[in-house]
Amino acid sequence: MKYNRNVIGNNIGFSTIVDEKFKTSSLTINFITPLIKETSALNSLAMRILTTTNSQYRTIADMCRKLSALYGASISSFTGKRGDVQVLGIKASWINNRYAIDGEDIRSEMLGIVKDCLFCPNAENGEFDAESFRIAKKETLDSIDAELNNKRGYAIQRASELAFEGEPAANPIYGTRTEAEAATSAAAFEAYQKLMKTAQIEMYYITAEDDDSVENTMKESFASVERDPISVTFRAPSAIRSETAEKSETFDVRQCKMVLTFKTDTEDRFALKMLSLIFGETTVSKLFKIVREKMSLCYYCASRTVFQKGALMVDSGVERGNIEKARNAIIAQLDEIRKGNISDEEIESSLLTVDNALSQIGDTASSYANWFFERFCDNSPLETSEYFMDFKNVTKARIVQAANSLKLDSVYLMLDKEDNA
Repeated sequence: MKYNRNVIGNNIGFSTIVDEKFKTSSLTINFITPLIKETSALNSLAMRILTTTNSQYRTIADMCRKLSALYGASISSFTGKRGDVQVLGIKASWINNRYAIDGEDIRSEMLGIVKDCLFCPNAENGEFDAESFRIAKKETLDSIDAELNNKRGYAIQRASELAFEGEPAANPIYGTRTEAEAATSAAAFEAYQKLMKTAQIEMYYITAEDDDSVENTMKESFASVERDPISVTFRAPSAIRSETAEKSETFDVRQCKMVLTFKTDTEDRFALKMLSLIFGETTVSKLFKIVREKMSLCYYCASRTVFQKGALMVDSGVERGNIEKARNAIIAQLDEIRKGNISDEEIESSLLTVDNALSQIGDTASSYANWFFERFCDNSPLETSEYFMDFKNVTKARIVQAANSLKLDSVYLMLDKEDNA
């Protein structure tokens, strides 16, 4: 594998990853912008529209027929967030030219489609095409509804709103239903124009052979775009409350959800991650083995780090009658780590989990794109071997120190209706 990143414009990076094992090529274009409540839904809408039609293929059917003719090539959009930052983008993939039966130049055709989507969208008079907008709006609303229907994920979102109240990270990825319903085609088009002008842009091109045509095309195309990028902060630790905030809501669920958010001022990201792995990220972690299996207090109980916000979250599915017991048991297991009750086997198991995850990078093109983008955001080692050594060098004392830095900031409960008389 060969990796190279060049700056091709004002806050525009282009990374090329060459790995000869791939039979397809892919291009991922990330737009990085502050996560703002009033614009998140519009940004997501704009990205959806860009990949469904363009000025050359003005209906979804036309676009699908063209992509199908290109050996099943694809182009799609995505929306996500990292702390206080919204990350949106476009991903396109296509078969390498050498595998085209009749010698077609698939790469050039797909590059033309991507260019047209980005720089010549299906729009007139400052508005997106009405039908494209209608479909994208429906899909955005469906995505918002899907988040609500996924009760575990929705509980984590509601817990984030509580823990990071007043901060951008509290905002949902796709915006609220109210904001999405109020969106207009003109407002979505304005959001697209603003993203092109102000977003930080990082592109990742994964291919089987050296090829600078995609980079050159993107460089030339963006040269004609007026750019005034807004700087973003990937890491903005959330202030730790002096007293734990608690909130409960009742939903039509059979299983209650509890999310504990701990906050920390530690800068030791690798120790915090090792702590989380030992605490509750694997099937041999303390939360799984003891709180879930031995004590039978939870249907599931897992931890995750949100280092961008200086937080560790534990989410669990519990019976209403076990909520307090589960909460105490979770904190008790954290206290065990604080006391230094960490076995060598737990450390080794956590390192094996990290090593296994790192070994899978490069299995797919998307794993490369995600890996290098995360390293860009975190400003951490690009080489997986170096990254692994940062974990391996974490001592038990550093894990204990990270555990002792955690303070329970907030507790969110999603309660069932059954016993709520």
